[in-house]
Amino acid sequence: MTTLLINIKELIQVREATITKVSGADMKVLPTIKNAFLLIENDTIVDYGSMDNVPTLIENTIDCTGKMILPTWCDSHTHIVYAGNREQEFVDRINGLSYEEIANKGGGILNSAKKLQETSEEELYKQSAVRLEEVMKLGTGAVEIKSGYGLTVEAELKMLRVIKKLRENYKLPIKATFLGAHAFPTEYKSNKEGYINLIIEEMLPKVAEENLAEFIDAFCETGYFSVEDTNRILEAGKKYGLTPKVHVNQFTTIGGVQVSVKHNALSVDHLEVMNKEDIETLKGTNTMPVALPSCSYFLSIPYTPARDIINAGLPLALATDFNPGSTPSGNMNFVVATACIKMKMTPEEAINAATINGAYAMNLSDEVGSITKGKKANFIITKEILSYGAIPYNFGSVLIDSVFINGKAI
Repeated sequence: MTTLLINIKELIQVREATITKVSGADMKVLPTIKNAFLLIENDTIVDYGSMDNVPTLIENTIDCTGKMILPTWCDSHTHIVYAGNREQEFVDRINGLSYEEIANKGGGILNSAKKLQETSEEELYKQSAVRLEEVMKLGTGAVEIKSGYGLTVEAELKMLRVIKKLRENYKLPIKATFLGAHAFPTEYKSNKEGYINLIIEEMLPKVAEENLAEFIDAFCETGYFSVEDTNRILEAGKKYGLTPKVHVNQFTTIGGVQVSVKHNALSVDHLEVMNKEDIETLKGTNTMPVALPSCSYFLSIPYTPARDIINAGLPLALATDFNPGSTPSGNMNFVVATACIKMKMTPEEAINAATINGAYAMNLSDEVGSITKGKKANFIITKEILSYGAIPYNFGSVLIDSVFINGKAI
């Protein structure tokens, strides 16, 4: 089916296929076409340009007068597959407990793991599908989903099978990450070596056998997995063809960036705490720094120093970290707004970070992230707005008129 969209007030993030990410000063540049058309065939973008050169109108023509079109958000870091919620911990934090104190008394990741282990695969799928449909309606057109709330062989595989089922039943690109190294289960608190061996010797072979993940991750952080632990896990994952994407520098800087770059990680995510050495390490690499501003907002912790990263000539992506404990929201519109408001990113930088750079952080540069001929027709049509700056400015408003995935309105 052919669809022609006309009178687009501004067509945003128009790129040639050779551009896979933007870095440094280039992040301030957001290519657009004003008074534009967009032509799609089935699920693919085939043409675009000024209305001065619009093709002959066809039966399936959509008038976008006053509205803008931009690529759907590319959310490269989520934990959408989880069971239940952690609302009580939210109250605990209000009453003064820290993230670490909650974790030490059995809350946090271990709380989610217990709930997930007790939840059937069918019920886990149902809960996760509701969340996925919610974020799609909020404009997300590509998403990475991690395991990590299982922490047993059976429960980790259950999570990854749910992700696989979501990918089969929903048409947007979904990438799976194996995050067995999310926390140490209670029974392994005094035998951390034993749990790492379980990940490497039992979990990884089964994940690979069922082809359940493309990426491998570890929570490299004080009190969780050390740099040496992370090194062993990434090395083992790479032997099974899994590309590293790593949690680093959320609370402390202990060398997580360095070990990730050593293993040519596709991305390093969180980065709330950065020093000059971390930034220097990322220069000249293929590793994408990823900021998760909703996590900083929810936990009241520092925000990723976006200006230092971008001013150093590096790229930056934005993602939600959607999870039950530290970011119970998958709203990328809020992420973009928060990046502008709290991290001092310009609207152009934030949109680049949430689209083309987010796609790069999932190995999806060939499919999504920009308005490019040959890419998937995954895009957002806004309501009538004055400029794309309205997206972060009107941070509490829903400015989406419709979302198209594979050329079809959802």
